[in-house]
Amino acid sequence: MTGEFAWPLDKLSALRLGRRLAVEVPATTSGRRAFVDITPGEVEPDVQARGEGWTHRSTSRSFRVQHREYDAELLDGFDYDIGAALLRSAAAADESELLTVLREWQLEPYRFDYAWNTADPR
Repeated sequence: MTGEFAWPLDKLSALRLGRRLAVEVPATTSGRRAFVDITPGEVEPDVQARGEGWTHRSTSRSFRVQHREYDAELLDGFDYDIGAALLRSAAAADESELLTVLREWQLEPYRFDYAWNTADPR
């Protein structure tokens, strides 16, 4: 993992700890906002770790990558219907395949942030 498609260490660590990352991307039309998120898959030791109050780190996670778009006016409110639309989705069996998906989608890993630091409503 070198060059523009290398993960910053803090974000790679977050993925390995099972933390979701997200990035805002251009929407298809005005009045919409779009996000791509990466959700790490759960591995068996996660259940035990969660029960004991800690987080398991794993380099063998799978990932789900989803590109969603929302009605921009509804994002800041408390409405359950925020005009969500899933534009595309991909599964990656491991970190290498995740980078392949990001290359295909033309998204550099450094652009992603912790989901709670974005406006992504998920």
